Amino acid sequence: MDINTLNKQVQAESLFLQDLKREVSKIIVGQEDLLEKMLVALLADGHILIEGVPGLAKTLAVKTLAQAIHAQFQRIQFTPDLLPADITGTLIFNPKEGVFYPKRGPVFSNFVLADEINRSPAKVQSALLEAMQERQVTIGEKTYPLPSPFMVMATQNPVEQEGTYPLPEAQVDRFMLKVLVTYPTREEEKQILERMSSHQQLSVNTQVTPEMILKARQVTDGIYVDEKIKNYIVSLVFATRDPKSAGLENLASFISYGASPRATIFLTQAAKAYAFLNGRGYVTPEDIKAIGLDVLRHRVLLTYEAEAENVTSDQIVKQIFDAVDVP
Repeated sequence: MDINTLNKQVQAESLFLQDLKREVSKIIVGQEDLLEKMLVALLADGHILIEGVPGLAKTLAVKTLAQAIHAQFQRIQFTPDLLPADITGTLIFNPKEGVFYPKRGPVFSNFVLADEINRSPAKVQSALLEAMQERQVTIGEKTYPLPSPFMVMATQNPVEQEGTYPLPEAQVDRFMLKVLVTYPTREEEKQILERMSSHQQLSVNTQVTPEMILKARQVTDGIYVDEKIKNYIVSLVFATRDPKSAGLENLASFISYGASPRATIFLTQAAKAYAFLNGRGYVTPEDIKAIGLDVLRHRVLLTYEAEAENVTSDQIVKQIFDAVDVP
């Protein structure tokens, strides 16, 4: 398929996303970046981790997006006493028949909101690993497929906060994007005050069906990625492992581990989804730059030296983007 035909197909298929954005904006003030990244994860069949201090409408944004899509939605509130079976389900004994039968947990939904995921210990967080990677859950000896589309949207407070557990690396790596939510601007804050200070219930209209999302994913999958863009993605990911290859010798002592091949795959898929959102049938370096920080920030593990000098993974990823040649 040539680029012009692809462009037209993308523009036609991406129209419903404008309606979706409009519906969510009825309730959520500002947070355009967060909404855009949630849609990227949705189109790229990935999961998203949203971090920010309490009260920034992280949960509300996720819940509103799920409500605007005609699909199953479950919210799991992560607490220190939560058990893995509370998420995935368990086997229940039926004394009449003398057999065990499976009781499916809340993870069997299209959209799962893992609220304050870092309020639970690693044992509970890891209950989501199989679901997020293989799109299936094992209860007892049987394995059950999860519905399609399936997406985990997790929120967390910064780890320095009281009563939080850092997410294990394997768990963090399953998230395609990690988005940091910041405070609203002065004008947005005033709008929030006017919209939210009354007890009037705001609601969204269901705009989108799961079938529309699955069709959009097929089109997203076919978006063209040039050979130069592929090399650019590989160079960026390699620079997180070996900063000297990008002429950044000064960063070598700050990076403990770089991004894995999963980052290369996710960066490509997220860039295609970003191009789709912008009505284009091909990926540009700007797409990579727009989405790159969210894909890489949680995959660059820092050394003690970096922590001692207050160097963040965001600063390292930005330096890598500045140093690697753009095609």
